[in-house]
Amino acid sequence: MFFPAENRKDAMNGLLFVTLFATTAIYCSEFPPIKRMGVSPLIIGIMLGMIYGNTLRMALPARWVPGIVFATRTLLKLGVILYGFRITFQDIAAVGTAGFAVSVTMATSTFLLGSFLGIKFFKLDYETAMLTSIGSSICGAAAVLATEPVLKSDAHKSAMAVSTVVLFGTLTMFLYPALYKAGFFDISEKLFGIYIGGTIHEVAHAVAAGNAISPEAASSAIIVKMLRVMLIAPFLIGISIWLGRRKGAEEGKRGKITIPWFAVLFIIVAGINSMNVIPTPVVAFWNRLDLFILTMAMCALGIETNFNRIRGVGMKPVWLALILFGWLTIGGYGVTRLMSALFA
Repeated sequence: MFFPAENRKDAMNGLLFVTLFATTAIYCSEFPPIKRMGVSPLIIGIMLGMIYGNTLRMALPARWVPGIVFATRTLLKLGVILYGFRITFQDIAAVGTAGFAVSVTMATSTFLLGSFLGIKFFKLDYETAMLTSIGSSICGAAAVLATEPVLKSDAHKSAMAVSTVVLFGTLTMFLYPALYKAGFFDISEKLFGIYIGGTIHEVAHAVAAGNAISPEAASSAIIVKMLRVMLIAPFLIGISIWLGRRKGAEEGKRGKITIPWFAVLFIIVAGINSMNVIPTPVVAFWNRLDLFILTMAMCALGIETNFNRIRGVGMKPVWLALILFGWLTIGGYGVTRLMSALFA
């Protein structure tokens, strides 16, 4: 079993406790006003968890904590693996070279820019800088969740990174369609969808922004966004290699590189999904299960987050995320037009 026999029952109680939070988050996300805004259950989950974690946390039996930790680690990795059922290689091919180039360029440039500025300019620790950067560059809260076990960072750092995703991701979801309808973006609806998918934070945000324009924009936005999601695997492997070398340099010897196998399995699952050998209802079931598992991980992360520790970080991660928001919005438009011209 996952827990030692002597505290298995208590740990399961902690896991069931997180399950109740996740169920509540899922139901809240289905309320019409919240659903229209495109707010992900993951975001609701961490908010509910943080509210509890900073008000009634002392009432939580200490014996239940292993179950909550299990949700933030093991269940989280399972959720990332199952996320592969949302992607097919055929969808990626459908957006063409321009869509692929926009995704890779924006994801890579945003992550490198954020990591550099966070560490060198804002003097943040590398976990906070990288979590904030990957939340903006890849796929929002899900990317932060996937990166946390590789960095082995504290819960409050992940919560801070997710908070920046909520703030700026929600802003772009409303801002992009408004600017397009006002004539600020002189591109086709399909190309605007590629721009949305290549620059907006959350999958849910991309869906909402694309649908606010047209079905064609929504289709391009979702496919390009899912391509960015797929980049999480090579990014995690790259981060793991960097950490291994960094640790080796500090210890004066060759660092040990730990491959995040859950990221590799994510790609394998996406490959299986691309073969169309699994019935659609089964894939739909796995996607619903995956959403619930990731929501559980977010709820558990929120419960383990202390506002006092977030306040200790200060506003620097927010300023960093603001700069990345500017690069995604302005730089992303330029990159989208450039890639479209190069690969037309």
